[in-house]
Amino acid sequence: MDLGIRGKKALVNGGSAGLGKGSARALAAEGVELYISARGEERLAATAEEIRRDTGATVIPIVADHASDAGRDKILSACPDPDILVGTCSPAPFTPDFREVSVEQWEEHLAIGLISPVEFIRATVDGMCERGFGRIVNISTAASKFPAEIRTLSGPPRAALSNYTVAIAKSVAKHNVTINNLLPGMHHTATAEERFNTMAEEQGTSYDQVVRNWIEDWRIPADRFGDIDEFGAICALFCSAQAGYIVGQSLVVDGGVSNSTF
Repeated sequence: MDLGIRGKKALVNGGSAGLGKGSARALAAEGVELYISARGEERLAATAEEIRRDTGATVIPIVADHASDAGRDKILSACPDPDILVGTCSPAPFTPDFREVSVEQWEEHLAIGLISPVEFIRATVDGMCERGFGRIVNISTAASKFPAEIRTLSGPPRAALSNYTVAIAKSVAKHNVTINNLLPGMHHTATAEERFNTMAEEQGTSYDQVVRNWIEDWRIPADRFGDIDEFGAICALFCSAQAGYIVGQSLVVDGGVSNSTF
């Protein structure tokens, strides 16, 4: 299926690994001109080269912290007028006890999970409206809709982001500009591998066994973790020309853990 975005300009913040990488790769396969930002230069350069090799797309890496003013300025200087904006970031650390979350941690993760995407939307959405096409997808977290204490730093900032984006999506939809959110559960990402390998070492077991225990503890109906490329395909669909009637939605992608009627 041709998603109708060949030749469009796509900016993926946090695109060097994990769900951002899967999304960037899926968009590149559709023929976009791809810009990807991340803080780590080495991994970003490797990802850009891999996507170029696999898809033939033009890929421009931007080394910057999108949660900072200086980083946003650098990214927007390189790509001031994207037709497609996708934003994600490294997940917040697990929080087994909400009492231990500090003010500094709140400020850090509000900057990453709320202020950064809001500022990118404000900087780019008017240009999208003027050109008559825009797709904005925030890669958020299922914890923003289905709270869990272990995701205290992750869920609340992105719940606020969902509220904000759904509200403003209504005012730009008439210009063929859509704003939506994807709310992932557990996927095999670089961050998950790092965390679960650490847990495996502490428990004297394997990564696969820790994942299996997590699947059973959280009763994931799909009986597995998600894959970054299948997630990327969903993101690309939300960025497609055919997605113009999907407005202000927050789709949970978690293997069925948190199903509800609506």
